[in-house]
Amino acid sequence: MGVFARLKRSIRAMFGGIVEKTEDPELILQQTIRDMRDRVPELNNSVAQVMATEKLLAKNKERLEAQVVDLDSKIRASVKMKRDDVATAYIGQLQQAQVDLGKTSQQLDYAQKASQQAMKARDNYVLQMQKRSAEAMQLINQSKQAKLQEQLAQTMESFNLGDDASTFNEMRDKIDRRAAAAEAKMQLGSASVDSQMQEIEREAMEMQLNDRLLEYKQQMGLLPSNTSGIAGELSAGSGASTTDDKNRALLDQYKAENQ
Repeated sequence: MGVFARLKRSIRAMFGGIVEKTEDPELILQQTIRDMRDRVPELNNSVAQVMATEKLLAKNKERLEAQVVDLDSKIRASVKMKRDDVATAYIGQLQQAQVDLGKTSQQLDYAQKASQQAMKARDNYVLQMQKRSAEAMQLINQSKQAKLQEQLAQTMESFNLGDDASTFNEMRDKIDRRAAAAEAKMQLGSASVDSQMQEIEREAMEMQLNDRLLEYKQQMGLLPSNTSGIAGELSAGSGASTTDDKNRALLDQYKAENQ
């Protein structure tokens, strides 16, 4: 193989690869659809010209037929009037009109067949265009779907590489640690000394209210005689150094006796 042939092959291979890379199937198919649609008006014009020729020949045939009828009438009138010279002239015109009528009729038959073929060809082209357009749109949708799948594959590939996946895992661990620390702080806060002191204060307040209730009932004579000792012990306990357990025991005894 010569040097020029090898160079030509290399240039074709290089530019062929560049053209193949720049070709977008969607754009090419869309342009193909546009080109097919643009040819429809041209086909319509061609069919219209053929049909116009047919109509023109049909009018000429009608005119020649009328002319033949008119010349025949004139020939008969001339013969009746014994004007053989005039009748002979009309006969010559009639023969020429009949010849023209035959040619026109033959041309009209060809024009009618041509119009039918042109209409059929136009209709077939429109059907093929619609079919090709539908196929092209289906291919375009497949191309879009293929692009989407390629993008998803690239995204999944980046996850498989571990860059984004490691980032997500790191952020997840950090958030989990922060949430665990916050939960531990809440538990410590609920079990702190302040909360325990508040609970003791609530119990002490409840005991004082019960003591006041017993005093009111004793003053109003609503308590039995044996509860006076309980009330005295409760009041004495408030002045002496009694414990909370003793007060609770007295209250329990009172509640048991009044049940």
